[in-house]
Amino acid sequence: MSHDALPQPATARRSESLSGTARVPGDKSISHRSFMFGGLASGETRITGLLEGEDVMRTGAAMRAMGAHMEKRGDEWIIRGTGNGALLQPEAELDFGNAGTGSRLTMGLVGTYDMEVTFIGDASLSKRPMARVLEPLRQMGTQVLRATPGDRMPLTLRGPRQATPISYRVPMASAQVKSAVLLAGLNTPGVTTVIEPVMTRDHTEKMLKGFGANIQVETDEQGVRHIFIEGHGNLTGQVIAVPGDPSSAAFPLVAALIVPGSDVTIENVLMNPTRTGLITTLLEMGARIDIVNPRNAGGEDVADLRVRSSDLKGVSVPAERAPSMIDEYPVLAVAASFAEGETFMHGLEELRVKESDRLAAVANGLKANGVDCTETETALSVRGIPGGKGIGGGAVETHLDHRIAMSFLIMGLASEKPVTVDDKTMIATSFPEFMGLMADLGALISGGDENR
Repeated sequence: MSHDALPQPATARRSESLSGTARVPGDKSISHRSFMFGGLASGETRITGLLEGEDVMRTGAAMRAMGAHMEKRGDEWIIRGTGNGALLQPEAELDFGNAGTGSRLTMGLVGTYDMEVTFIGDASLSKRPMARVLEPLRQMGTQVLRATPGDRMPLTLRGPRQATPISYRVPMASAQVKSAVLLAGLNTPGVTTVIEPVMTRDHTEKMLKGFGANIQVETDEQGVRHIFIEGHGNLTGQVIAVPGDPSSAAFPLVAALIVPGSDVTIENVLMNPTRTGLITTLLEMGARIDIVNPRNAGGEDVADLRVRSSDLKGVSVPAERAPSMIDEYPVLAVAASFAEGETFMHGLEELRVKESDRLAAVANGLKANGVDCTETETALSVRGIPGGKGIGGGAVETHLDHRIAMSFLIMGLASEKPVTVDDKTMIATSFPEFMGLMADLGALISGGDENR
């Protein structure tokens, strides 16, 4: 999708029961890191199950621009990396489109190299704060030569001749900031330390260890994690099977819960404990979700999920659960719209700095479709209507946010009146198969040639 692609509205209508088996695309977080670490490691990395959404492909293009060789053969990606410390200065600016994860992690990766790199993105990404990553990089010696006011893109970094290792306490629950500092530490002499008061998704730590980095994690008696990474070590290519993305699985999962008579199985879903907050919450709400065939694949827990339509009840979702489900709050708010009683969601301040101000976008979308809700600076409460009577009929502004678009299309499958989103094009950034997968389960979504 080009930065100036014309909007393509889509409309979802009340559907009959959904049924069948679905397999969602590979996990987005692991896919970004597979391209990045494979492109950095010596030797060959082979990846199956990669999410081939636009965000991840931007990360791949950035690694290519810095010397990695990548090709796809059949269902497998084969990467020959540069070796740690041997990235090349790209000849042109790195265009990350809408990819917040790819851009922030790559800033960390290249920020300690003695070279100049320019980062650009689309209108949405250019509004997102990068200072949270640039602050620790500056402490390591990185210069921000040029930036849009507020440390936003477009921006240009210049790394030091030799970076300085730091001990950095992450001021917010952010796997991206943690990961950026750890990646910067790969090309820094000595030991770089990240202190994480609230645990976030731990794919960077697990995967770096798998690639051979000297990385240690210690948790103190207060539950604070201390992560130590030794610089200038060797990374070696690996074989990676990417499990299904739980953030993508959330959409057919919630659809099956709210569309009466539905029975859907979602295969091969990542069940890493740092990513399962939505499932925990939905089970508390009374959801019928059976975790089938739990197993370990490539160092990660995976399972199949059998989901049946359920009578949901409102609950209070604690703030400390937010890091394990930060991307799932929009679709949880949709589920809450069909639940009996009130659902309170706390600790949502990170939603303000996603692809859109996701908290405001969710609240406005709910109100536009007849759902009673209250938004505060850090929380959202939703008062549901079991059966969806009176819900729908509104048009939702997506603000170039893929998760807003998909969430409200899910709402339309169970609401009394159709729900329209103003643009579906950006869904391709994370879930290119969304329309076809939902149609195969019986969902009625119109507005695009890929809908069958």
